[in-house]
Amino acid sequence: MGLGAVGPAGTLSLAGVLSLAGVLAGDSGAQPAGTPLELGRTDPLGGNALSHGRGLDCREVRKRNGSEWCRFIRSNPDCRLDGGFLDYLEGVFCVFPPRLLPLAVTLYALWLLYLFVILGVTAEKFFCPNLSAISTNLKLSHNVAGVTFLAFGNGAPDVFSAVVAFSDPRTAGLAIGALFGAGVFVTTVVAGGIALVKPFTAASRPFLRDVIFYMVAVFLTFVVLYFGRITLGEALGYLGLYVFYVFTVVLCTWIHRRQRREGLATPGPWEPEMPTDAEEPESSGTNSGDYAEEYRPLLPSRETSLRILTAALSPLDYGKWRRKPWYWRLFKVLKVPVELALLLTVPVVDPDKDDLNWKRPLNCLHVLTSPLLCVLTLKSGAYGLYQIQGVFPVWGLVTLVGSVLAIIIFITTSNEEPPKYHCVFAFLGFLASAMWINAAATELVNILRTLGIIFQLSNTVLGLTLLAWGNSIGDTFSDLTMARQGYPRMAFSACFGGIIFNILVGVGLGCLLQMTSSQLVVKLEPDSLLVWILAGALGLSLVFSFVSVPAQCFQLGKAYGVCLLLYYLAFLCVALLTEFRVIRLPVL
Repeated sequence: MGLGAVGPAGTLSLAGVLSLAGVLAGDSGAQPAGTPLELGRTDPLGGNALSHGRGLDCREVRKRNGSEWCRFIRSNPDCRLDGGFLDYLEGVFCVFPPRLLPLAVTLYALWLLYLFVILGVTAEKFFCPNLSAISTNLKLSHNVAGVTFLAFGNGAPDVFSAVVAFSDPRTAGLAIGALFGAGVFVTTVVAGGIALVKPFTAASRPFLRDVIFYMVAVFLTFVVLYFGRITLGEALGYLGLYVFYVFTVVLCTWIHRRQRREGLATPGPWEPEMPTDAEEPESSGTNSGDYAEEYRPLLPSRETSLRILTAALSPLDYGKWRRKPWYWRLFKVLKVPVELALLLTVPVVDPDKDDLNWKRPLNCLHVLTSPLLCVLTLKSGAYGLYQIQGVFPVWGLVTLVGSVLAIIIFITTSNEEPPKYHCVFAFLGFLASAMWINAAATELVNILRTLGIIFQLSNTVLGLTLLAWGNSIGDTFSDLTMARQGYPRMAFSACFGGIIFNILVGVGLGCLLQMTSSQLVVKLEPDSLLVWILAGALGLSLVFSFVSVPAQCFQLGKAYGVCLLLYYLAFLCVALLTEFRVIRLPVL
């Protein structure tokens, strides 16, 4: 793309990118010891803020002459991007001349969209299936799996983006804006869209439970913002509240099932619609079994390892390719490089298949590639490039050990039957896909900060718009599709249940990880009036649903959906007017 570490002659090199990754993964932006971390406090117009106690706010660069941009970026500590493989600020202000700034912004916007594609593909096809396999192996109930592993799978982009954003004081506004912005978006646009697509009777008990917990989480965040800090106890309180939420879900489910068994409760509107036996399509098992038996070869054919590997690494289904329209094919072509890289590095265990998706040659290759991926993406490769005793790199040791284990597994297993320890590959796939998501989220946060500096926008408005929309678009399509297929209650419950995980784990885990590398107090200073408008809008939307839904006897129709959509449009207008200082607090 032409972005990254710049050599002496202005050219890019792989060595330059990797060396830059090691520098950016270090403590280049660390605070002096003994001072709490300040998250935020930036002026959207780049006025007089001092981000790290020295140097100017990086947004000042646009006020300089174009010939001074590169020197300003390289000499200002506030313009260093912590983490990531590419230095987007140096790319746009040093590689591209000022007259080609629109071209650089266009390329960055396209790369931003592709990062969202990477997040979506990784979460949907690799992260969630492995989480499902783990929950199956652990024999968890559907309710526990739904509020833990499934919530983690669906909210992985949001949570990882929040954790990455909280790791840098200058991008913490992205995390707050994204978590609150996604909350407003999901509870208004998505929930309202479900009511418009298919009016329904809401599940009363889960709805009231989830809304109450979410309001408590929002109130806790509001208090934290008011006092301007998060202590270790408060960060643990976020995680503890989520554990209590999971316990409440399990307890309510157990009580309700016990009442049903004793005949004290009848099926109510809180139960998700599940098709009855009469509604399920007829199984064609007998006919297909006879057909398969008739044409089964007399001698079982054994595929070679090379054919298995080739078939497993093919991301295209040629039958589906011929049936789909042109725009689906175009999007598939864009996803093929990502899917191929993921297939090479992330194992997937599928409990629904007879062979558990065991691909002996590919899984043996994963024993080498997955650990190698983890060490080369953790801290942007800083740990992987570290040399033991100054001689042997860590990635070389991982390669050596992985190769030996892969050879042993290949020799001791067969193509036809998965080994007894195949479930271990689900944990390996979970870790590898999590590292993929974390790497993409790091690049996503860095490029959003770069766009904020270019357009002189605050991190909060970028979080509540681009980052919130990008991370929520998958949930939007899946929930609306579920509603159209006749499961609006399930989709509506997912709107509130999933974002509880995002805000509690996103804020709690993000701040907790930051405390492990710095102080035990993380300062959260809102950078503008916009943060308070965002928090108030989310709280008001929850109160509106909490009051209006029971008032309608949980019968949700198009009027409710229209009200939620109009509310979001009004909120978005107020937020943008506040960002551009049309609306502002009077100076006393």
